[in-house]
Amino acid sequence: MTSDTVTPDTASRGPAAPAPVLRAPAASPPMEMLTMALAGEMFALDAIIVSEILDLIPITAVPNAPDHAPGLINVRGKVVPLVDLRVLFGMPCGQHTIDTRIVVIEVTVDGEPTTVGILADKVYEVAGTGPHVIEAPPRVGMRWRPEFIRGIGRRNGEFLIILDIDRVFATGEP
Repeated sequence: MTSDTVTPDTASRGPAAPAPVLRAPAASPPMEMLTMALAGEMFALDAIIVSEILDLIPITAVPNAPDHAPGLINVRGKVVPLVDLRVLFGMPCGQHTIDTRIVVIEVTVDGEPTTVGILADKVYEVAGTGPHVIEAPPRVGMRWRPEFIRGIGRRNGEFLIILDIDRVFATGEP
């Protein structure tokens, strides 16, 4: 029997509607990601924007600065703003530990290339991903602002929250 076959069930409704076409999700291009911990959760960002990873260095507080931008740091003689994504994402902030690092990245802010430091509770590794391992973030059950998330990846059986760092800095908040 074909889909155009008329049976007693379909005779009164006409020909059957075509079945919806299911498509596989688009393949994500392979990428190298820096994995890091923020408030006990594993995040990743595109490794190509990372210029260096520093041990915790002195932070110069800036009066009246927003809570998520606690101050400035000196990176090889250059004044660099420091951003605490945990605060921006509404996550709990613990004390700095021996594992705390500053990830120095290059981003575009208001059309200008900008060097920014990001506080990380711990930096793990640079890891590659293959196609089909990055999925869209779910619409429900997310604790983070969805506009800051590029997708959810998997690595060694764990979920990685892949940041869309351009959007983080495009909001004007950091």
